[in-house]
Amino acid sequence: MIDIPELPALAPAGAERMRALAATGLLDFSHPSMAALVQGRGWQQLTEHGRIAAAYAFVRDEIAFGYNRDDDLKASEVLADGYGQCNTKSTLMMALLRALGIPCRFHGFTIDKQLQRGAITGLAYWLAPRNIIHSWVEVWTGERWARLEGFILDKAYLGALQLRFAGHRGAFCGYGAATPDLQCPQVDWNGGDTFIQKDGINQDFGVFDSPDEFYARHGVNVRGLKRLLFQNVIRQRMNGNVAGIRQAAPAPAQSTGPGSVLVVEQDQSDAGHAIR
Repeated sequence: MIDIPELPALAPAGAERMRALAATGLLDFSHPSMAALVQGRGWQQLTEHGRIAAAYAFVRDEIAFGYNRDDDLKASEVLADGYGQCNTKSTLMMALLRALGIPCRFHGFTIDKQLQRGAITGLAYWLAPRNIIHSWVEVWTGERWARLEGFILDKAYLGALQLRFAGHRGAFCGYGAATPDLQCPQVDWNGGDTFIQKDGINQDFGVFDSPDEFYARHGVNVRGLKRLLFQNVIRQRMNGNVAGIRQAAPAPAQSTGPGSVLVVEQDQSDAGHAIR
């Protein structure tokens, strides 16, 4: 993990605020499905805090953790899929926030693929780049910029991990999580930051007005022939594995002491884990 500086509490104003509220090709919050969602839920009638909380809860728990065909999908496409990972959920989250009049921006990173081991197994894990493009959303709450990353894993999936590793106390890395405390991660939004993969970050690309701008500069995770294989074969297996983890009974708990770090070193089907 690298050090990420705290954000100054400077309200966006003028052109910066306009950019933080603008629609883009990926942030297509005027799409009929997006507009119908916002109107149907009555989110516009909520307070500013309530609007952020409602959008956050929706993206975290009603959009299941899973792997879309691309990182750079439109928000309406992520909504239609009904599932997503860090990058696609970030796009949907930003579109909903901007539809609700809440300024937000995109922060790009890479993470070590180690934190995906268990969620991604076998050939899929081998094909994944060592440094995976990652993102979170920074939202202006009216008082400060809050960093939102804890919406990546839905509550059902995270709960299954907590049961599977119920005996572990301390930091955890694997199955889509990299957190100081798997049993009590910082994923509920109460006005501040939320995180679930932050401890796996190994490169900081900085802040962008939109995901469109980021992907135009840094590209996506899978390209060329690997992309075709991923889209048509591998991600279906990955999503099946994630669904199995979400629904499976807990594995025998491995007890560890406070302060230890559990790093998943082998695929879900393998027996061994390294603890260091």
